Amino acid sequence: MQTQATVLGRFSWKANQPNVAQQIAGAFIGDLGITSHLFPTENCTEAQSACRHAVSGGQPELSAQQLESITFYHFALAVPSRRNADDPQVKAGEQLFSQLKCDACHTPTLTTGEFPQLPALAHQPIHPYTDLLLHDMGTQLADGRPDYEATGQEWRTPPLWGMGLIEKINGHSTLLHDGRARNVLEAILWHDGEAKISKEAVKKLSKTDRAALIEFLNSL
Repeated sequence: MQTQATVLGRFSWKANQPNVAQQIAGAFIGDLGITSHLFPTENCTEAQSACRHAVSGGQPELSAQQLESITFYHFALAVPSRRNADDPQVKAGEQLFSQLKCDACHTPTLTTGEFPQLPALAHQPIHPYTDLLLHDMGTQLADGRPDYEATGQEWRTPPLWGMGLIEKINGHSTLLHDGRARNVLEAILWHDGEAKISKEAVKKLSKTDRAALIEFLNSL
């Protein structure tokens, strides 16, 4: 959108946004109907006559300075710290996570690149547990809605850091793009496609090992 060229995506469910600013602006127009210089057109369909005739909040409604400030706020947010990392059950679960090849997509460690907005964040090791790439997750998770170059079966690997805080912060424990999974284990069991082998291996775990795996994920 900013460069009028196809570039590598890193954000959103299908990795269709290349940077934080465009992800935020896309959420403003898609979720709230608020225009910006990146998305200047009102998000109204032909059938939504009330939307099309509503009073505009300006052109654009979100100023460039406001978008820049909101983007900087997101840049500066702290990452949730690990909890109970030294607990024996958590350590056992971490080993299982690797043995099950979950870390093939949920990559534990990445290194940030150049970051002129906040130089202190450049070239830092981070632990988001994602490769930020698209993967075919099979037909059961498919939404049938291709998005840019992502097919209906492809989803970006979601980061797992903060997983154990979802219920406390959001007031629910639902996961996946449509909230169909009521908890971490259900989310794992919905995996298919490229993740089918790992999913089937989780199904064969003992009750003790399965509990350790969940405890590890909740520690992130």
